[in-house]
Amino acid sequence: MLPLWKYMDLLEKINSPEDLRALRPEELEQLCAEVRKYMVECCAVNPGHLGASLGAVEIIVALHRVFHTPGDKLVFDVGHQAYAHKILTGRREAFKTMRRSGGISGFPKMAESPYDAFGAGHSSTSVSAALGLAEAAKIKGTSEKVVAVIGDGALTGGLAWEGLNNAGSSKADILVILNDNNFSIDKPTGGMHNYLLKLTTNPAYNKVKHRVWNLLGESRLRHWIQRKVVNAKSSLVRESGGALFEALGFRYFGPVDGNDIAAMTSVLEKIAPLKGPRILHCITRKGKGYAPAEADPTTWHAPGRFNPETGERLPSAYKADRYQDVFGSVLTSLAGLDDRVVGITPAMASGSGMTHFAEAYPDRFFDVGIEEEHAVTFSAGLAAGGLRPFCNIYSSFSQRAYDQLIHDVALQGLPVVLCLDRAGLVGEDGATHGGAFDLSAYRSIPGAVIAAPKDELDLKNLMYSALHRPQGPDTGLYIIRYPRGCGQGVSWKDEPFTEIPSGKGEEVLSGEKIAILTLGPYDGAAVEAAGKCLETYGFRPAVYAMRFIKPLDTGILDEVRERFRAVITVEDGTLLGGLYGAVSEYFARSAGSPALEGIGIPDLFIPHASQKEQRASCGLDSDGILARIEKIIKK
Repeated sequence: MLPLWKYMDLLEKINSPEDLRALRPEELEQLCAEVRKYMVECCAVNPGHLGASLGAVEIIVALHRVFHTPGDKLVFDVGHQAYAHKILTGRREAFKTMRRSGGISGFPKMAESPYDAFGAGHSSTSVSAALGLAEAAKIKGTSEKVVAVIGDGALTGGLAWEGLNNAGSSKADILVILNDNNFSIDKPTGGMHNYLLKLTTNPAYNKVKHRVWNLLGESRLRHWIQRKVVNAKSSLVRESGGALFEALGFRYFGPVDGNDIAAMTSVLEKIAPLKGPRILHCITRKGKGYAPAEADPTTWHAPGRFNPETGERLPSAYKADRYQDVFGSVLTSLAGLDDRVVGITPAMASGSGMTHFAEAYPDRFFDVGIEEEHAVTFSAGLAAGGLRPFCNIYSSFSQRAYDQLIHDVALQGLPVVLCLDRAGLVGEDGATHGGAFDLSAYRSIPGAVIAAPKDELDLKNLMYSALHRPQGPDTGLYIIRYPRGCGQGVSWKDEPFTEIPSGKGEEVLSGEKIAILTLGPYDGAAVEAAGKCLETYGFRPAVYAMRFIKPLDTGILDEVRERFRAVITVEDGTLLGGLYGAVSEYFARSAGSPALEGIGIPDLFIPHASQKEQRASCGLDSDGILARIEKIIKK
């Protein structure tokens, strides 16, 4: 990457929004271009979520130009679009360390900067959080302004509409910026849009309006006039979506070209002094200013490493098939064998590996948007209708659907297969996306089957087993959870399907004295640690792949209780209530059980780093397992 001074005349002088506010208006367009170039240069060598942030540069520059942050509060939804915000708020150099161990987060984080008013790793939270900040300011008697910046994708989430409904009726002083990068302003309607924008933001118009309302007071005449104005205005803005927001109690402004810094600054200067719930509809282009990202927004959402000059993406370091690709391929195969198979995802078709399935079976694929709760209940309805739904949700996002998993699936015994991608430690996305809690959260659900494959072939056969399990009144939720990234490199594509009975583990390595029970793809690390133990201490621990946390393989547990002096559990979920908890509960029922040690995610939020670094910090590698063996030996 070139030194900053070689191509950044303005950005190198911006160490806080105060410096931005000191620029001349005609310099803002150049600043936006420099921010984009810096962003591209940094993300080329230190990958992140690029496309959305490229499109939001002018919005962020204009917000920091008009509002007096950090006193005024900006809340982002989601943090994918906030890179320019980080660069302009004193973290320009730290941006080079983003998502690395010890570096700054890829998302807004309250502990990181006073400019990050609220953490934003998951979607659809901004309006609710901003409303809380606005009401807190009102109670404290402060004059701070609060702005929520929400992407149109996040607006598909139910929480966003709950927040809008509450904010609109509350009359709180809150501005919502709708960053809409799905559409552009077309010429036939541009004139009307511009007319409405000028009308609704005109200071004279708003001054006269408030004088008239104050003169009329809380009279029937005022309410009658207001209804007429709203009806007339709604009919004019209906094509742009404004009528819906007006009905919720918001004053609607826009659409405005969100990539025009002059227009954005002008509009915000007019809207900022107004009171009450307001929404500004901004049209932006995802990937704006970088041709490869504009041409392929999906790929450039998170492109990995690339050549910033040519846009050529550098080869990945994958040495095996990714679990998400195994899932997508197997689901497609199962759909070919059984026409009841359908696939559901909440806006993560590519991330979950379902794009091939969607192409092969478009009528049996459902992307429901960022609506995890709906995805689960919708899947339950499909199952009730006689189909066999495979609902794929990232582990951390599935937490939102906890009630639906219990009430709508498990309680009714409906055969829904919930596939949890990104389970365990997820690497650079950090704690907001970590899948630490699914094992302990869902293990208490009656009748649920919860499996964690040890490799790609296991995932294939567990999916097959979930589809072909015996049907009955107790058939219900079947959960398969697997990690982000590559598998173990085992052959799976040409292997025949094999049914795995629920609650059946396997012995991977025979041994003595110490038994290691693994859940998920950690039997390889356990076998490696056992080999090191043999070399150093003269004996080899046994290794068992448990495969299921519910139901447990009690045959294996009875065997290790009788044969071994100590047991170590290994899992990439929280130790509280996971495999360690389940085995502890089982052993507690009988006297004379072996000593038990657990390796997994401790009672902490694990910060962002590479998956390898995260696993090492939790002891989830061969060295960590060997260290626990040595601890037992010393005892």
